[in-house]
Amino acid sequence: MTETKPRKRIKTWMIVTAVIVLLIAYAVYAHSKKSTYQFITVKQGPITETVSVTGNTTPIQSVSLGFQTTGTVAAVYHNLGDTVAQGDVIARLDTGTAAASVEQAQAAVDQQNASLGSLEQGTLPQQLALDQSAVTNAQTALTNAVQSAYIQVQDAVQNKIYPFFDTTNADKEPVTLNSSYENLFNSISQIVSPWGTEVNTAATSNATTLAQSSDTYLASLIPLIDQVSAAVTTQTSDSNFSADTIQTLQSQITSARLTITTSKSAIDTAEATLTTAQGTLALAQAGATPDAIATQQAEIEQAQAGLASAEATLQNSEIIAPIGGVLTQQDAKVGQLATAGTPLVSVLGANGFEVDAGVSETDVGKLAIGDVVSMTLDAFPNETFNGSVFYIAPAETNTQGVITYLTKVSFDKPDPRIKSGLTANLDIQTDSKPSVLILPEYAILQNDNGTFVEVLQGKTVKDVPVTLGIQDENGNVEVSSGVTAGEQVLNVGLKTS
Repeated sequence: MTETKPRKRIKTWMIVTAVIVLLIAYAVYAHSKKSTYQFITVKQGPITETVSVTGNTTPIQSVSLGFQTTGTVAAVYHNLGDTVAQGDVIARLDTGTAAASVEQAQAAVDQQNASLGSLEQGTLPQQLALDQSAVTNAQTALTNAVQSAYIQVQDAVQNKIYPFFDTTNADKEPVTLNSSYENLFNSISQIVSPWGTEVNTAATSNATTLAQSSDTYLASLIPLIDQVSAAVTTQTSDSNFSADTIQTLQSQITSARLTITTSKSAIDTAEATLTTAQGTLALAQAGATPDAIATQQAEIEQAQAGLASAEATLQNSEIIAPIGGVLTQQDAKVGQLATAGTPLVSVLGANGFEVDAGVSETDVGKLAIGDVVSMTLDAFPNETFNGSVFYIAPAETNTQGVITYLTKVSFDKPDPRIKSGLTANLDIQTDSKPSVLILPEYAILQNDNGTFVEVLQGKTVKDVPVTLGIQDENGNVEVSSGVTAGEQVLNVGLKTS
């Protein structure tokens, strides 16, 4: 028993000593743990924000062409790989019919222009002389018609009617009329006598006036002759007047009336001829009216429209290069039937390439026309190309549910090595600031309460709210408020700077 007690005391002392050592080691470790921090210094300098996307090179200009009308290919002037200039004819259909239509339309335009020239020039002197002669001839003819009418009517009245009522003529069986009928014959004389005076004294230049008065005289005679006829008819009841005499007298009266109506008709016809000739002369002397010229100009415009249509049809029979470049497709073959609207030829423009890229909706708001772009092409490793944004699509492109916006970038300098379809990696500089406060993004804390950095105040770690700005492609962030230049914040991301 005496030997075991010291052995127990030694064991207890060793255990106590070990515990103390462990406690001291833990305390030292814990103290060293709490007092060890990594700091990042807030710097001031430039920062540039970029948007990185991938796109492909495309030609600035390229077109697919075909005939605008159906027909047989008659000629091919350029083949695959040929360089063409703007306006060059690449291929042509058989244009015989179309060319003839153009010639006909041009002839129609020329004819209408000639007609307008004639209108504006006025009537030629030779034509004026002919028209004046026609008027003179018509005046003479009208005068002659009046004179002839008078002679015939006077003969009908004097030689066919008056002798039957002439009681001084012993060879005739006189008709006894009462005083009212004698007045009727006096009225006939009062018409024929003054008419004869006018006919014998009128000048040819007054043919129209003479014809009008003659019409009046003749119109007045007709009812008077009708009254004579009625008076003769009543004589059939007179036993001293034979039936043969009555019949002969009635026939003479009818003949006289026919002479009057025929004469009036002849005068009217001659007068109408004169009126027409005078109208033609007046138009010739007056020249073309503004309405006539306007109408003719409209005819010219219509003919020109027909010519333009024919020329368009002829032009549609050719494939003409709208731009200069290289033929990358040529499927037009001589003799084949070409269908209107079918693409047969493609021209790749000779004025260089651009880059098309799709920018996500989260980044497109940062972009602006004129943004500087740095590019690398997979076909030319270790080379950098510079350019700028010149187009941002206003509408989206939806590719399998992914929304992007077409953005076009031009090259600052053309490079003959560039081809269509090359992959291009773009860094678009969307914003740049020359002097701001900068921290790496791993020094920033973000949670539901906001954005913070941690600073050490004494032995206490404190969250300080900060406001962030733009961020560059290296992970640096602009801090617009909450820190100062040279201030140290905790490296919460535990990354070596």
